[in-house]
Amino acid sequence: MFFFDFDYFLIVGPAFLLAIWAQFKVKSAFNKYSQTGTRSGMTGAQVAQEILRANGIDDVKVEGVRGFLSDHYDPRTKTLRLSPDVFQGRSQASVAVAAHEVGHAIQHAQGYAPLKLRSALVPAVQLGSWVATPVFFLGMMLTPLLFVGVIAFGLIALFQLITLPVEYNASSRALSEIERLGIVGGAEMEGARKTLNAAALTYVAAVAQTLLTILYFLLRLGLLGGDD
Repeated sequence: MFFFDFDYFLIVGPAFLLAIWAQFKVKSAFNKYSQTGTRSGMTGAQVAQEILRANGIDDVKVEGVRGFLSDHYDPRTKTLRLSPDVFQGRSQASVAVAAHEVGHAIQHAQGYAPLKLRSALVPAVQLGSWVATPVFFLGMMLTPLLFVGVIAFGLIALFQLITLPVEYNASSRALSEIERLGIVGGAEMEGARKTLNAAALTYVAAVAQTLLTILYFLLRLGLLGGDD
């Protein structure tokens, strides 16, 4: 039975553990640096607005959204949505997360190529995500469907790989902006940097999980190392 497939857990298991550890690191870093303030005393919302202003971007809205670390930038509506802890927070963690999301807005305004490519792939990835899970389980009984699974997870993997430079670039822009504008400085930068580094690890874990799932599919199909 698939549910007790030792090969699957042997191959993909490490990525699952990495994902769990990454989520722990994010929450741990955010909680830790949510307790330390910044020299500016600005809220995440104020930081976002200040960075947007400093970069000549006046058509992006900043608004609150429910959820824990549900922060994101929506390029379709040019809206930057910040979770309550970030929107109202005045900590190193809040400033870092807010600045990171503004980093995406800056990418959008400047036509950053990886972001444009990622946006173009969204429809295909949504379809791939929709079929990936059922195909994953059905493929355990109907081997030909595993080929469909490889394609679906391949689209997801491509999207995730493109996401990595997009996220790291947004973090780099964020750290540069908050230091340049005097929002955070000196030892305060450590908290901002560690918060963003922890968040980046979740994207690395996601890529690893998807790539190892594809590897498992290929092994089951006998395309790598034969089929037991």
